[in-house]
Amino acid sequence: MNEKNTNRISRRMSRYLRHAPEEIGIQLSPDGWTDTKALTTALGITREQLELVVAGNDKQRFAFDDTGTRIRANQGHTVPVELDLPVATPPATLYHGTVAKFLDAIMTEGLRPMTRHDVHLSPDVPTAVKVGSRRGKPVVLAVDARRMQADGHVFRLSANGVWLTEHVPATYLSST
Repeated sequence: MNEKNTNRISRRMSRYLRHAPEEIGIQLSPDGWTDTKALTTALGITREQLELVVAGNDKQRFAFDDTGTRIRANQGHTVPVELDLPVATPPATLYHGTVAKFLDAIMTEGLRPMTRHDVHLSPDVPTAVKVGSRRGKPVVLAVDARRMQADGHVFRLSANGVWLTEHVPATYLSST
């Protein structure tokens, strides 16, 4: 399978496993899992293609359960799911990639989850740059995660290394 097909399947999987499972007739469990056979049938792909997409996804967006019979997106859902991710102690600083046109609102309101369940934060600057680059010239903000946690904010860590929290008030943000 070539890279173009892999990317196409990955984008479709992101859509259906995070935002619109009903569009292809699959159901997500309360914790976001769906049957791998149902997904491959609905997408018209083979199990081998599914495994290649999961293994080759640079952001590790998807995960199989321990039996390999179920699959889910690691985070980024707009549909109601409870991923039951463990509370974790973040590094002192986390990062968020964005673009300049959102800076005024962010520096006033902080980082909000918008249509997602949580704010997504990166563990390093290069990852935040990559995330911000999706919408234009990236701007990277530093998040004082140590102070946030000390002040009672909760952080969770997804299976692919993305840090999640409900909201990042502007007082914890600075430019890098």
